[in-house]
Amino acid sequence: MKPLRLLTLATAGLLLAACQTPEERRAADSNTCASYGFRRGTDAFATCLQRIELDRRAEARSLRYSNDLMLWGWSRPIVVERPVVVRPK
Repeated sequence: MKPLRLLTLATAGLLLAACQTPEERRAADSNTCASYGFRRGTDAFATCLQRIELDRRAEARSLRYSNDLMLWGWSRPIVVERPVVVRPK
C-alpha cells in the first residue's frame, strides 16, 4: 500500500508543478491576443482576453461534468423501464 501512496503523491506533485500562476496565464493570454493582431489597451484586446477566459471556464465545466458522470458510472444513457404485466381475463 505504501508504494501506491508514494506514487499517488509523486503524481500529484508533478501535476501541481505543471500548473501556471494567474500572472503566467494572463501573460500567455495577452501574447495570444497580440499574436492575433489585437493592440494592447483596446476594447478588442479586452474582448479577446475575455473570450479566452470564458472558453477556459467552459472547458473546465465540461471536464468536471464528464468526470462526474464517469465517477458515478453514468458514461452512457440510463434506460429506466418498468414492465407492465397484462393478464388475460
